[in-house]
Amino acid sequence: LRSQLQTGSPVSFSALRNVALVAHVDHGKTTLVDALLRSTGVFTAHESGHLVDRVMDSNDQERERGITILAKAASVQWGDIKINLVDTPGHADFGGEVERSLELVDGVVLLVDAAEGPLPQTRYVLSKALAAGLPAILVLNKVDRQDARPDEVLDEVYELFMDLGASDEDIEFPIISAIARDSKAVVGIGMPGEGDDLTPLLQAIVDTVPAPDADPTGPLQAIVTNLDASDYLGRLAIGRVKRGIMRKGERVALLDEEVIEGGKPVERKLGSLMGFTGIGRNDVDELQAGDLLVVAGLPEAEIADTIADPANPEPLPRL
Repeated sequence: LRSQLQTGSPVSFSALRNVALVAHVDHGKTTLVDALLRSTGVFTAHESGHLVDRVMDSNDQERERGITILAKAASVQWGDIKINLVDTPGHADFGGEVERSLELVDGVVLLVDAAEGPLPQTRYVLSKALAAGLPAILVLNKVDRQDARPDEVLDEVYELFMDLGASDEDIEFPIISAIARDSKAVVGIGMPGEGDDLTPLLQAIVDTVPAPDADPTGPLQAIVTNLDASDYLGRLAIGRVKRGIMRKGERVALLDEEVIEGGKPVERKLGSLMGFTGIGRNDVDELQAGDLLVVAGLPEAEIADTIADPANPEPLPRL
């Protein structure tokens, strides 16, 4: 599974997949992200002995409570395809984070405990994904549990899809059985064994999740879905390039609610432009339509704002 990560160069939207991992709390979603990062060589051999488990649960509250609160992103390289993984909250109290996360992706990996089955947060997130027209991949996790009942849980998942008004196409989702803790998976209902790895899941992501439906030649449009802060760079806007190409050092227009109501956009120069590589954020010169972004130089940025071409400032629908 190991392949060399490409850094610093733009990725064609046809060689890109953006996928959210969604599940009820404690079904193993963050553990699966850890396994994907390890399996694709994001962590080198000399780092593996010093790794902290649950790398995506990075703030104090998350580590103390053992749950994911804030949506975060990482990326892995699978052959020629860059896969951006958005790890989303699995607790109903943070549903707003989930909804904004779905703006970043073109498909979802629905992780369900093979013993517990789909629970309330599973229903909530899946309903939002179906409403957005996002294809799903089902991962039945923890199939090695003594009380695992994968066949019954699969029936419950089908019932859930039908309860939510899923189309025939929606319920033709791939099924993967996994032991995320051991980085193992197989296609269909089964028990991963010796020699199995996460290849079936990675291949399912590439085959099922479409490349971004984005126009790389049009005027820039990007959506801000979250905010962060840096001691050195100040406020950071996190989001996705929806159209065009975002370039470091160029001037952009920031379109907020006042602009939509007839105000004048703020213009700023992008002081720093970063993309996701592994679990880190690497400086890049440009990002293509469809990719995820982290930018500095927009101190006024708020969630749901549009970053646009100053010569053609078209706002996206606000979240």
